[in-house]
Amino acid sequence: MKGQTGCAGWTKRPLSGLFQAIARWQVLRYERRLVATLSDAALKDIGLSRADVEHEAHRHFWEDPLRK
Repeated sequence: MKGQTGCAGWTKRPLSGLFQAIARWQVLRYERRLVATLSDAALKDIGLSRADVEHEAHRHFWEDPLRK
């Protein structure tokens, strides 16, 4: 049909935003731990210092730098 978006049988999922937030938090936690394992030389290559990594590693999991 003209102007129809999505599938006709789908309903809005009220908890989908919560699940997306939890998934994002898990990714942030994983990435912060992964960066913390890099060597000083690897950190220098990507433009980070050990102090930057320590600061980021101690942030709360819900503190998303890309979310405003």
